[in-house]
Amino acid sequence: MAADVSIIIPTYNRLWALPKTVESCRGTDCDVEILVVDDGSNDGTWDWLQEQDDVRALRSGGWGKPWAVNKAFRQSGGRYVRFLDSDDWLYTDQIDRQLELAEAEGVPLVVAGKDIYDDNANFVETQPWVYCDDFVAQQLGECDSSHYSAFLFRRDLVSDVPHRTVFPGADFASRDDRCFMLEVALKEPDYAVSDDPVLCHRHHGEGRLQFGHGIRSLGTDLQQLRINRNILYQLHQSDRLTMRRRRAAAKMLWPLAHRIAKVYMDEGEELAEWIYELDPSFRPPEEGLLGWMYRHVGFRRTEYLLRLRRLLVAPFRTSPKPNAHMFSLPPPEEAPTSADVKKDMPSRPRMVTR
Repeated sequence: MAADVSIIIPTYNRLWALPKTVESCRGTDCDVEILVVDDGSNDGTWDWLQEQDDVRALRSGGWGKPWAVNKAFRQSGGRYVRFLDSDDWLYTDQIDRQLELAEAEGVPLVVAGKDIYDDNANFVETQPWVYCDDFVAQQLGECDSSHYSAFLFRRDLVSDVPHRTVFPGADFASRDDRCFMLEVALKEPDYAVSDDPVLCHRHHGEGRLQFGHGIRSLGTDLQQLRINRNILYQLHQSDRLTMRRRRAAAKMLWPLAHRIAKVYMDEGEELAEWIYELDPSFRPPEEGLLGWMYRHVGFRRTEYLLRLRRLLVAPFRTSPKPNAHMFSLPPPEEAPTSADVKKDMPSRPRMVTR
């Protein structure tokens, strides 16, 4: 008989946190299947997993998080599935409550907010789910979209949405969960909202790929750019790239243009120009003199002045030297411009609150 919920946990050298993560998945009323994928850890993770009778332990050989999650999904059997990072944990009772809500409302997705904890697992704050009447715009960045580990997915909703990356095997490739949620949002599913937080999201200093340095940081930025271009292109192709959604994307892409321009000025400026094509009314969010410069001096000149400022202050700063990473960087894909957009009315999903 199939489990009610499959919980997929990819991990790499996080034995310091994994036991708490796994423990939070136990003790439910519903039948939970726990799958942990060890992606080549050398900290004793695999040996620890062999001692856990209720955990399906898998190995993925160092190919990265997306590959590990996809392998576990193929071998899982739950009617519903959730994805959990190995440094976070769940409020156990909420697993049952989300399942009950999904079945009572007949929806394929249940979303929720999260609680933030510090490095020592001390509570910091609650970040509740933000109500929004356009799920796609929310996932594009209009407002906070919580964390997908707080969500419960019905299997048929995500069976054709793999975890993707354009840099397979590059440690735990970043942005795969963001791409996953955007692809889910393209389906504009009906969903229910759990008012109570479900996920305990730990902020710690052990390192996350989305906060990488050096060439890894550049790879992360290119991933984010490719993902957004592809998602916006698909929205455009289906006549769903509304002005609201373009504005949400422009808001998220602006800091990306700034980061890219630090190293590649032409590409950063090109992205900035695309932002203004997406949203002709876009106004840089920076305040004071910097905001005035972006508006009146222009993106390129402002970025050159910022580059000069960084050069002047660099001798007085110290920062850790990043590790070397060797991988190829593919070019970004073609994306639509505002001239391609025809319709401006989204079809909104039904949202159930409880």
